[in-house]
Amino acid sequence: MARAIDFEKIGRRAALGLFGGTAAALVADESAHGAPGTATSCVLTPNETAGPFFVDERLERSDIRSDPTDGTVARGIPLHLALVVSSLRKGTCTPLSGAMVDIWHCNAVGKYSDVEDDTRGKKFLRGYQRTDGQGRVAFVTIYPGWYPGRAVHVHFKVRTSNSKNAAVSEFASQLYFDDATTNRVFADPRYAHAGKRMKNTDDGLFMGKQLLLDAQPDASGTYSASFSIGLQID
Repeated sequence: MARAIDFEKIGRRAALGLFGGTAAALVADESAHGAPGTATSCVLTPNETAGPFFVDERLERSDIRSDPTDGTVARGIPLHLALVVSSLRKGTCTPLSGAMVDIWHCNAVGKYSDVEDDTRGKKFLRGYQRTDGQGRVAFVTIYPGWYPGRAVHVHFKVRTSNSKNAAVSEFASQLYFDDATTNRVFADPRYAHAGKRMKNTDDGLFMGKQLLLDAQPDASGTYSASFSIGLQID
């Protein structure tokens, strides 16, 4: 059984925003004071590409490790990822409910489901949740592996809709992991495969600490991380 994520422990990480029909990222000012999910000032930064591997599988689920096509479970070290989505208005972030949040990433040996010849039709490590009244979603997955040319990362996409359930706007970006943490995780033989892993600073898409997760293990070896997202939609 997956360990519950304590949302009360989620602090300010970063805020990522949408302006009208175009998307841009907002990073919360770490000097701001207030409850988790709030920000008194934000700095505008570019959003990151969704990448070529998004597939809209429409899998509403919190545990994305299994493949619904055959019941197999992705091998790797468990990762609990908690996200808080807020609406940024006049410098203040308030919880945004009903937003559709997708995450997806490669498996321990660098493979994405449903995009490569040997994974076509598979749906592992993909899924979405809708934010609750506090803007929260939680996923159970594995610590991502790596593939040539990219640092270790998790993709996410946030979509909002109006009262008629028509799409209003969307934002996509990527979350990264501390290289020292990744080194410890990749000592696990399940992550071993040929090639040389790229570090964050060598990845042209890496934007520094703005999108960096602070993933920490518990006594069982399960990692947990949290991230705060703010959306400004005009």
